[in-house]
Amino acid sequence: MKSVTNLIKDQWPNLKLFFATFVVVASAEAQTAAAPEAAPAWMQFVPFAVIIAVFYFLLIRPQAQKQKEAQAFLSSLKVGDQVITQAGILGRITSLSEQIVTLEIAADVLIKVIRSQILMPQSALQTKKEGK
Repeated sequence: MKSVTNLIKDQWPNLKLFFATFVVVASAEAQTAAAPEAAPAWMQFVPFAVIIAVFYFLLIRPQAQKQKEAQAFLSSLKVGDQVITQAGILGRITSLSEQIVTLEIAADVLIKVIRSQILMPQSALQTKKEGK
């Protein structure tokens, strides 16, 4: 009976051929095995579109609505309205022009402010106090 070492020595050329064939077949299969297909190019833009949509609906749109409401309020001002300015001055409108509003803040004390500096009606301040 031959020993294992003698068998390996006798079969070494065949074993080398077997391992060489195995390595070639394995590498050929690895090369032909397709990598997972890449997503279409337009799919790369989907996250950006989602971010833009979130910014639009959470930031831009509400701000535009607030500006629209403020513009509507400023255009609806009339003489006699009691208002609050951006600086916190409370007064009653005595005259209006396109850009300037004259407010009476005390008896016979008149100030002129730019129309865009009118913040809200005094009634809104009273409503906020009652709500608290």
